[in-house]
Amino acid sequence: MNNDDYKEKLSDAAYKVCRLAATEQPFTGIYNDHWLAGTYLCACCDQPLFESDSKFNAGCGWPSFFASIEDKVAYLPDNTHNMQRVEIQCKNCQSHLGHVFDDGPEPTGKRYCVNSLSLAFKPA
Repeated sequence: MNNDDYKEKLSDAAYKVCRLAATEQPFTGIYNDHWLAGTYLCACCDQPLFESDSKFNAGCGWPSFFASIEDKVAYLPDNTHNMQRVEIQCKNCQSHLGHVFDDGPEPTGKRYCVNSLSLAFKPA
């Protein structure tokens, strides 16, 4: 798909997050306080990205996971806003998901901080 196709598929807000690397406002996303068992998918291409058993409440205002599904997420340096961060993208379609930080719980110590607008959910 090209960006014009995504403009038709996604809401304006989801397009800005997924294709233009915007960030949704904290505590506004539908998956921030969502605890059903299942799999979180890429909103753009339906690639499975995170399992619900890796989700935790980080209190940061965005859905947080301590692990992604193996080989489904790409990691890119992000030096915008005078910060050094690691952007995470869907490895299949390059959709912006959010960022990963080294302040998560065991067993990984990672916190995948993800925009709800970049996700879809498939119940178990």
